[in-house]
Amino acid sequence: MFKKSRRKIVAAIMSILVSLWVGTLCVIYGSSYYEVSNRSREMLERHVELYLLEHPPANGAIPDKPPGPDMGRPHFEDTPAFQLSTFYSVAISKDGQTLEINNGKEGVYSNRNLEQIAYGILENGHLSGVKDNLIYCMADKGGYTLIAFMDNTIIKESMTTLFQYTLIFGGLAMLALFFLASYLAKKIVQPLEISYQKQKQFISDAGHELKTPVSVVSANAELLSRELGPNQWLANIQYENERMGMLVGQLLELARTENVTPVMESLDFSRLVGGEALPFESVVFEKGLSLQYKITRQILVQGNSPQLKQLTSILLDNAIRHSKPGGEILLTLESKRNYACLIVTNEGEEIPEEQKKQIFERFYRADPARNSESQHYGLGLAIAKAIVDAHNGKIDVKCFEGKVAFAAQIPLNK
Repeated sequence: MFKKSRRKIVAAIMSILVSLWVGTLCVIYGSSYYEVSNRSREMLERHVELYLLEHPPANGAIPDKPPGPDMGRPHFEDTPAFQLSTFYSVAISKDGQTLEINNGKEGVYSNRNLEQIAYGILENGHLSGVKDNLIYCMADKGGYTLIAFMDNTIIKESMTTLFQYTLIFGGLAMLALFFLASYLAKKIVQPLEISYQKQKQFISDAGHELKTPVSVVSANAELLSRELGPNQWLANIQYENERMGMLVGQLLELARTENVTPVMESLDFSRLVGGEALPFESVVFEKGLSLQYKITRQILVQGNSPQLKQLTSILLDNAIRHSKPGGEILLTLESKRNYACLIVTNEGEEIPEEQKKQIFERFYRADPARNSESQHYGLGLAIAKAIVDAHNGKIDVKCFEGKVAFAAQIPLNK
């Protein structure tokens, strides 16, 4: 129980931290990439505005369009970033002839390469975009079309490197925070675990201490009844002492189930459930109910025989006590998703959702009007849950169409 609580605390802390980390990473990386790309695009557009043909045709048939107004743009040409950037350009005449190819400072791309890319962009018709790690911009320069490029490789590699290092160091930080969260979760749950252990120890100690006086009272009451004969007050003492003995027995059984690790062995769960259900047929008949079976054969589990028998008895006894008059009880055992599913269904009143969360707690009774005259003290389902937990299983209750079903899942023997 406390392991699950610790896991939930760690999961909650880590999910918040990971969400914050991923969100921050996306915002920083996205905004940085957008800012750098936008600045590169503006520099490229400025380069296009300033561009003039180095070798215009001799006949002057294709005039250069003079640079346009700044339109509020920063003077990129005066910045080191602009001066150190590598630009490529291809000028194409209106009739589709290549007028000039500027291969930049480094000559990373061949003229043939740039020309092919430029004609592809011209055919595509997009004025700007990215092509083969090149940011491009296409503009009409009056008598010709200029397609300019700016290499995006360094920017892309820089952003990739930034992203990789952020992931590496962020991952290491998350790992360190995971161990810190585990430590904090252990510290948070520790007082509750100590209190729970003390409570279990108290129940066990109280049960053992009460056994002796209950036995003494029972023995003395029996002797007095032989001497005095029928006596109303003595009968009351015997009745209440018997109830006290039943309660002490259930407390000790609960303490033993929770504190002692059961001896596990390979069991035929189908045979065990069928054999344990047989004695209840007479009880069901006396109550005017009917008991139906649906047990799949040869379901094997690794478990403790006495505890699994007790689990079956508790669920059947609970169904009998809460069935409507003349109702039907269905006992089902089947294998499903690596679990042996023991389901006991009875016709009864629906259990409210808020009570379902508490029904497996000690001394809890779903029916507040029910008194203790039935010699049941709200410990049966708590013992059933302790047995299921000891077998690494799960237990739940569901209500549907006027029926109540208690389902216990025990892992199959692999």
